[in-house]
Amino acid sequence: MAEVERRTVRPEPARELSPAERRLVITANRAIFWLLRHWLAFFNLGAFLYVGLPFLAPLLMRAGMEGMAQIVYALYRPLCHQLPYRSWYLFGSQLTYTVEELARLVGPEALVQHGYIGDVTLGFKVALCQRDTAIYGSILLAGLAYGGVRRRVRPLPLWVYLLFGVLPIGLDGGLQVLSYALPLLIPSLAISPLESTPLRRVVTGVLFGLMTVWLAYPNFEEAASDVLAMLERRFGWER
Repeated sequence: MAEVERRTVRPEPARELSPAERRLVITANRAIFWLLRHWLAFFNLGAFLYVGLPFLAPLLMRAGMEGMAQIVYALYRPLCHQLPYRSWYLFGSQLTYTVEELARLVGPEALVQHGYIGDVTLGFKVALCQRDTAIYGSILLAGLAYGGVRRRVRPLPLWVYLLFGVLPIGLDGGLQVLSYALPLLIPSLAISPLESTPLRRVVTGVLFGLMTVWLAYPNFEEAASDVLAMLERRFGWER
């Protein structure tokens, strides 16, 4: 039986980069190197801006700059429901108001998503709901704390994250949504909406934020260190 001649396919040699292309590659790698060295600062800055900007809305309303405040509320509308009875209020008689209180004091507008933003008597609401404020506020604080212990913290096991981070917020928020959705899906089912409380929203939000940082940041730190080490070997740069 005749042997089939096998031809070895040799890869074509890589095209040599032009000086301009080489400079572009080095510049891009320098940018990546610098960003990975300072990734935690950028994450913390992002968390600070995200959770801090919504507090600017009631400050602007208090100062009479309603147009600027409405821009802040509008920016966060795609990101948060801003329900008046699940928000914090500044410069008023209370930090929070229940559904019944707002319905009595304000009327139907207080029960509408992205509706009532407050007044000089009740105060002006923050542009981020209570639970989201707790989540991103705890991410910011945990990120700042992580900066001091980043070399000594190991990633959180996934089962711990699911049990203590995801499950509490899933139960509290999920049961709340379910209690509103079931009567709409099954009109004959007469159940009262199960509204959470500010305390439960804060506790579950903080747990979720802390567990998320503990899970994600050490893993990102490890991945960033690997890339930095590779760039150090390739280009001779030092951290």
